Amino acid sequence: MKNVMKIVVPVILFGFLMTSCATSVQVRPARGVVVTKVHRSKIIVHKNVNYYRSAGVWYVKKSRVYKRVNVPAGVRVTTLPRGYKTVKVRGVKYYTCKGVYYKKSGKKYIIVQV
Repeated sequence: MKNVMKIVVPVILFGFLMTSCATSVQVRPARGVVVTKVHRSKIIVHKNVNYYRSAGVWYVKKSRVYKRVNVPAGVRVTTLPRGYKTVKVRGVKYYTCKGVYYKKSGKKYIIVQV
């Protein structure tokens, strides 16, 4: 029994001392989401700015990293992102994905503010 206690007490003490107060520290989120790679992105050029769309999320490339942005109204795309939903707002049909609203215009879709 004494041998078991010689092992159990130090293990419990070590575990107690290894717990840190760092678990209570709150980390403030950075301004905007920044990633180093955007997988399977489509590049859309609007007013001489390259926008990268991946899985319905829009990015702009800034010196080797991609920063998540709100895409401006008026951008035209040929396809809707996967997972879009059809909604009606005041009787008008829109397509939405991750907070971005699209409206059909001919064979393309225009990003609009709703």
